Amino acid sequence: MSTHDEEVMYATRSPILAYVQNLESSRLKLMQLEQELQRARQQGMLMQSGYMGNHGLSVGGNGALAFDIEYAKWLDEHHNQINDLRLALNSQADDEEVRLLVDSLMAHHDVIFKLKSIGTRSDVFHMLSGLWTTPAERCFMWLGGFRSSELLKMIVSHLEPLTDQQLIGICNLQQSSQQAEDALSQGMEALQQSLTETLSPSSFSTSSCSDNVSNYMNQMAIAMGKLGTLENFLRQADLLRLQTLQQMRRILNTRQAARALLAISDYFSRLRALSSLWLARPRD
Repeated sequence: MSTHDEEVMYATRSPILAYVQNLESSRLKLMQLEQELQRARQQGMLMQSGYMGNHGLSVGGNGALAFDIEYAKWLDEHHNQINDLRLALNSQADDEEVRLLVDSLMAHHDVIFKLKSIGTRSDVFHMLSGLWTTPAERCFMWLGGFRSSELLKMIVSHLEPLTDQQLIGICNLQQSSQQAEDALSQGMEALQQSLTETLSPSSFSTSSCSDNVSNYMNQMAIAMGKLGTLENFLRQADLLRLQTLQQMRRILNTRQAARALLAISDYFSRLRALSSLWLARPRD
């Protein structure tokens, strides 16, 4: 290629390169604005929910880190409430005392789902990945949390004796939870397939450079819109988990509900212990 041809090519490409650089600069500015909005929104939500007043957490920084800190505090309080409930059952406390402890623990579960909702708005990928949990917990994670249907299967043996009506209620709850989980899983698969098609190189134009830039930005905007549905999937999954716990509480009597909550807590506690043992195992 001659020097003249190279100069012509450079002169032709230079405006396009400048255009791409301007787009990138605008994108970075937009991301900065979005981050500031996220911080402002999260701070407002935490203040309205009372979390900043209760825990003194500053959320001016990373949203994922803010959630991790709040989750660690929630988990400490959860351990305290579980110990109180276990002590009450072992000491043959009266039904009213056990009921108050169960209701308090149920309300505490509601808190974590509110925290997760805030965390999802701040960093949906952090919540989806489960990086705020231990590796063993993540191994069994589904859409940022536990599968309600699997937990119900696990705790049934801890609830006996069940009346026929209770058994039917638990079986129906397990079946409806499974159906809802299947529907959400199918929705996630459809979303992933749609994103694959959107981001596939074949979906971009192979014409001029300016057309490629325009098509690229359009396709990325479409992909961003589709990613927004991830928040909806996570919220629906958490709503299913919360409603399953609440419905389980309605089906069971006070002491059965207490044993169920203890069994669920012990299961996740053992998963965390398993992670610690695995990470501390001898390595050749």
